Amino acid sequence: MAKLWAGVTAGETDPLADDFNSSIRFDSRMFRQDIRGSMAHAAMLAARHIITGDERDALTGGLAGILEDLESGALAIDTGCEDIHMFVEQELTARIGETGKKLHTARSRNDQVALDLRLYLREECAEIGGLLDRLTGVLTDVAEQHTESIMPGYTHLQRAQPVSFGHYLMAYAMMLLRDRERLHDALGRMNVSPIGCCALAGTTYDTDRAMEARLLGFADVARNSMDGVSDRDFCLELMGAFSILMMHLSRLSEELILWASWEFRFIELSDAYTTGSSIMPQKRNADMAELVRGKTGRVYGDLMGLLTTLKGLPLAYNKDMQEDKERVFDACDTVKLCLRIMAPMLAGMTVRTDNMLRAAQTGFINATDLADYLVRKGLPFRSAYQLAGRLVARCMEDGQVLESLPLSVYRSYSPLFGEDLYQEIDLKTCMEKRISEGGTSSASVKKQIAWVRAVLEHD
Repeated sequence: MAKLWAGVTAGETDPLADDFNSSIRFDSRMFRQDIRGSMAHAAMLAARHIITGDERDALTGGLAGILEDLESGALAIDTGCEDIHMFVEQELTARIGETGKKLHTARSRNDQVALDLRLYLREECAEIGGLLDRLTGVLTDVAEQHTESIMPGYTHLQRAQPVSFGHYLMAYAMMLLRDRERLHDALGRMNVSPIGCCALAGTTYDTDRAMEARLLGFADVARNSMDGVSDRDFCLELMGAFSILMMHLSRLSEELILWASWEFRFIELSDAYTTGSSIMPQKRNADMAELVRGKTGRVYGDLMGLLTTLKGLPLAYNKDMQEDKERVFDACDTVKLCLRIMAPMLAGMTVRTDNMLRAAQTGFINATDLADYLVRKGLPFRSAYQLAGRLVARCMEDGQVLESLPLSVYRSYSPLFGEDLYQEIDLKTCMEKRISEGGTSSASVKKQIAWVRAVLEHD
């Protein structure tokens, strides 16, 4: 097959080199964006009288026919072509004749691929943003059901203080809102048109880059043509946002895996999102959560791979940059898959509030409240802290918890203890006393839920 770039060379390469050089296996997914960009380019060329109105109509009509046939399956992409751009141009010329060859006037594959990639990723951002909102909504829905469900909060994976399960989940909702902001920020810097930068130096034709940008929904044009064709910051920034998002999903997955284990039994995951063992019939494995945790490293790898590819490239375009698409496509696909799995998995889990409460009751997580009680009675905090620690040690020796230790024992340690002690160290009281903004009291958690929902609905 003759190469469209044949000229100074005969365009005859070794078949192995052809295959090595080809990108159509993965960039063919951008056929819609490539055709849309070409339609806008034809419209601009006609508006600047670089081609005629009849030629514009022939080009856009031919492109529309190709798009329709690709989407219906009537036309298959020829993987013998080097890339999606050459396939579309070749098919267009076959359909409408010599006029098809005019479409590439005042552009290069360098700015064309940069345009297609920005258009494609812009659409991916919209889809991922919707999936992110759905997961955030599920977290808030489950949290709303558990604003008073007591569980132990942890530091160093040691039981620390009582919190509600709703409060715990809302921590992840806040993380996802920040991921949402990062995605929006990345989209803003991505929304700049490179078309018209050509190979690297611009063009001698009197083009209207702003018009073409407007037709394609861009907010601005790349202000330097060399930067326009060689910039892949938008891919890196997006993949960086994806990496942080995946880190959050991985942390949540780790919690689900722990909570679903027999050692915790705080939740039970639906059969739809667990698997069994081929040899141990009692097993219910949290494989979907484990895969989300595992796929996080894959997205990190995509980011690091592209950073490494770009780090030594001189300006402007280099063939190395063909490596951008497989990595960013894989990152997009992986993030979407994980978000699609997480939302229904969380929505369908069973929360074992009885086991959560039991763990909270046996973890001495009201010891801080015991110390605070003594402080309010006039004892200095450090002395109160030491006395609370001694009482915890006594409970452990006697097989008791702070709530069951007799008042007579408390008074043997300090006359400051009174009948009001047990109400003060009750776990529900301990939780509900955390009334500060963002705290774990049910009123505070309900405010958090309302705020997150307002953010989602506003945007």
